[in-house]
Amino acid sequence: MQILALVPGGIGDQILFFPALTQLKQTYPKAQIDVVVEPRSVAAYQVCASVRDTIAFDFKDRNSPADWGNLLGTIRDREYDAVLSLGRRWAVGLLLWLTGIPKRVGYAAGGKMFLTDPVPLNLEQYAGDLYHDLVRGFGITAPRPALSLQVPQKELAWAEAEQARLGIKGQGYLLVHGGSSAMAKLKGFDKVYPVESWKAVLTKVQQAKPELPIVLVKGPDDTDFVATLQAACPTLKLVTPNNIGQLAAMTAGANVMLCGDSGPMHISVALGTYTIALFGPTDPAKLLPPGDDRFVAIKSPTDRMSDIPPSAILEKLGV
Repeated sequence: MQILALVPGGIGDQILFFPALTQLKQTYPKAQIDVVVEPRSVAAYQVCASVRDTIAFDFKDRNSPADWGNLLGTIRDREYDAVLSLGRRWAVGLLLWLTGIPKRVGYAAGGKMFLTDPVPLNLEQYAGDLYHDLVRGFGITAPRPALSLQVPQKELAWAEAEQARLGIKGQGYLLVHGGSSAMAKLKGFDKVYPVESWKAVLTKVQQAKPELPIVLVKGPDDTDFVATLQAACPTLKLVTPNNIGQLAAMTAGANVMLCGDSGPMHISVALGTYTIALFGPTDPAKLLPPGDDRFVAIKSPTDRMSDIPPSAILEKLGV
């Protein structure tokens, strides 16, 4: 069986969809599963063992009829037996119908008439469960598998070398992902904790727990953010992962991940690392697995990240 999944969204959406892919692979061990994802999210499949191939397509771009036609041509050429999609609009259902794939699974929303196996849409639940609901269209009733990642061996070796370089090999450490998130800023999302508040938190942690190494993750948009924190906290250690596998490998070695609501949060959860995550406008109940004490949410009282007091973070860190 050849299965295609259309998974629009960012890195976090892909990771939350991994259990559904795992469930399909467990049910159909010989199945070949491909995914259509936005270019920014292709990298997520470096740590997913269930997928054979990724097809990049920018669902949110102003795609011309020729762009859609090219995507349809690629899909038709591969002769898939089944397709499932996270999309909920009627246009998504139409796209699935136009592929000619005999089994078409999606949410019973706008495009229900184009689907062979619609599933109920329940938005009032953890997103991992929402995404996993799609496997019901294949007659699968098993519970959702836990989130998990497969970190490549070469990235684990890279992380060990980085830990040795930083002088923390064999030690636990606090991993901090500040997530300046240029994408969130462009879209007007308030999902970035202010650098001055980060300074207050990390300075206090260093004073209270000088024996605990603090490792700061630097992303491509974090130059000013990192410089400001290093000036305030000179003993901060810096790591610059080049891909998701390297970030996952560093996260796996941490005692605690401290981050915002972001892709790195989902990576940390999937690895089972103790995670303290900051939430602004989003709902933690829909983004963190229910009933697991390893994953702690700090929700802004006003939905603005800047209104989370540093004291609330320090309390969760035991400072």
